[in-house]
Amino acid sequence: MGVAAYRSWCIRLVSAALKYGAVKIKVIFLVSLIALATVHAHGQGTVIYDQQSSTESNVLEGGSYIQSNQPFGQSFTPSLNAVAFIRLDLFSDSVAGGALVDILLHANSISGPVIGTSETVSLPNNSGGFINFYFATPVSVIPGTTYYFQPVVQPGGNDVGAFSSSAYNYPGGVEISQGASFPNFDLWFREGIVVPEPSTWALLLIGVGAFLWYRRR
Repeated sequence: MGVAAYRSWCIRLVSAALKYGAVKIKVIFLVSLIALATVHAHGQGTVIYDQQSSTESNVLEGGSYIQSNQPFGQSFTPSLNAVAFIRLDLFSDSVAGGALVDILLHANSISGPVIGTSETVSLPNNSGGFINFYFATPVSVIPGTTYYFQPVVQPGGNDVGAFSSSAYNYPGGVEISQGASFPNFDLWFREGIVVPEPSTWALLLIGVGAFLWYRRR
């Protein structure tokens, strides 16, 4: 849920107050409080990068289109026990309409079981840059085991590409294009977790505590 969605909750809160009265409004208020806590938790915290092929200060020329090279992605070997986000450097064609993009996280191979799907990101036409793909819940992984992420453009979207290079020399995986490994290439990527700030944990506890208190009444 984003800020716009939370504002929508507030509007519904007022509408419910007028239509249903105090009892209904208490329930909606408590749900809204938890929703606000979720928004805050998603946007606040310390980012910890685990695996990466490069950084924002080192983007090299080269790239591949996502749609025409499926199964397309990158293998990587995490050292932490969860993946909360994957960051890519993307570019999109200038055709009007844009594209919707998400990332599938696979075990075993690029076509293996899907263990996580990121939130969908809307990419306007003729745009791109560094994009974070968050998982609604961090995906549990086994440190030292190879996993595979696959960016996917939803049908009907513009052509979208991902920057890659043969000079990144990431030791924990390789770029995968049309299902085949390219040992000398890597996508530009960074992945890791987000550790919530203490104030975020407090807000989450307040929201859940208020809900539990109301249910016991």
